[in-house]
Amino acid sequence: MDADFGHAGAMETAPDVDVQPRPSVRQGVTRFASEAAGRLSVSGRPRHPQRRTRIVATIGPASDAPETLRALAAAGMDVARVTLAHGSVGEAIARVRALRSAAPEVGILADLPGPKIRTAPFAEGGVVLAAGAELKLVPGSTAHGSTAEEIAVAADEVVHALEEGDHVALGDGGVSLLVLGTVPGGVMARVRSGGRLQGRPGVTAPARSMQLTTPTADDLVRLEALVAEGIDLVAVSFVRSRADMERARAAAGPGGPMLVAKIETREGVDELDGILEVADGVMVARGDLGVRVPLEDVPHHQKHIIRAGVRFGRPVITATQMLESMINAPVPTRAEVTDVANAVLDGTSAVMLSAETAVGVDPVNVVATMARIVARTEEDFDYVAWGDSLGAQQVSGPASSPARITAAITGAAWRAAVEQDAAAIIACTRSGATARAISRYRPSMPVVATTPSPRTQRQLTVSWGIETLGVPEAESTDDVVWFAVKRVVEAGYARSGDVVVVLAGSPDAAVPVADTLRLVRVG
Repeated sequence: MDADFGHAGAMETAPDVDVQPRPSVRQGVTRFASEAAGRLSVSGRPRHPQRRTRIVATIGPASDAPETLRALAAAGMDVARVTLAHGSVGEAIARVRALRSAAPEVGILADLPGPKIRTAPFAEGGVVLAAGAELKLVPGSTAHGSTAEEIAVAADEVVHALEEGDHVALGDGGVSLLVLGTVPGGVMARVRSGGRLQGRPGVTAPARSMQLTTPTADDLVRLEALVAEGIDLVAVSFVRSRADMERARAAAGPGGPMLVAKIETREGVDELDGILEVADGVMVARGDLGVRVPLEDVPHHQKHIIRAGVRFGRPVITATQMLESMINAPVPTRAEVTDVANAVLDGTSAVMLSAETAVGVDPVNVVATMARIVARTEEDFDYVAWGDSLGAQQVSGPASSPARITAAITGAAWRAAVEQDAAAIIACTRSGATARAISRYRPSMPVVATTPSPRTQRQLTVSWGIETLGVPEAESTDDVVWFAVKRVVEAGYARSGDVVVVLAGSPDAAVPVADTLRLVRVG
């Protein structure tokens, strides 16, 4: 197979490969997706090109079975979340291995619990607390479980520090208590707003009674085990400053997993830019955030965090209560559908399901429903206006940072792709950074990351709109571009006569950076 590769920036040609015709990009990515629906990737996993926003699904007792994991992947699960808040590290690693076996192309996000305080467990089925009822809060060391009359808090010092008039929130804040005063063995409290509690819900008390250190000593032990397992992504809870992420990064070591900062405190919001400078991704953790800031502020923080994540070229996950009613119901509420759609229109990279897929009655239906909502919303997404809104200076890092070069050249690539009606944008990448940088422009045409690293392929499953293809190692930039274009044509993203935009760098550069932009005409 021969090709004519000219100088960087020139229109180059690559030979034709027998593939099915592709409709014009200006006819929209949706039509291309519908014609490709059901077609398998070279590795056998169904593609979902019609849905650019990713779906993260939490794995739990309702979704543990191998056949369920496979069905979730087929329904649209791009990333599986394994939480370590419940159960041991060994149980979490067993879930990771089960996922690797059942759905090997799905990315895996391990979620560290952080310093979150929880109750002792309620009996199976949980309890319902009625507004006005009185109950006792006791130290967890004195009780083995929680009931409607007596709730044990796992951290004894929290109970000891509570005073009359304090407010305590349980779970995602739906259940709240007012402390009435101290009694022998604990404190009495009145239920201000009631609801159901089950499992081990979180406890949020006044700041003076809760000392937060992120990551905790237990988190670091868990992280060491996850790194040894080769986990793709790790979420760090209750991140309040860049120092928190730097501690996690030092523990993960070089070449470790992508680290996602969960923003769920006022301090995290205030220090967002500093956190994003050192994090690989960010999560809008609306559950705990909503009990630490006024509820009416949460939508505004969500939009701010998403835009900041895009500006820094970081994938953003929007989480908590997105389809909460589907824990028990076969269809979501209208408000939930609107919430998911608004997150997509905000520009989030991914939307996340928690209890809906971990303990819900029909996890596969939940993922399929989420996929339909996202796909329909993206039909009205204004891709060109979004890209136009990103100015050349909307990029993170100091002027000397290689990320600045990558950001500048990806901006040029987006504009060239629009002007040339390109069939696809190809990001040749080893770490995934080039693909994530072009992803922030939300191109209307397919973005295909070609990489020799299977782990990078899995890590890119959390990034907006990126399809991945494996390619062999290459010794020169020309070879990198050659193998990428050949692979993309073979996979059906382009055909003879199409123009593709290719981003690449030198494979032997000391510091990886995308510094080459080529326009290649196929055939």
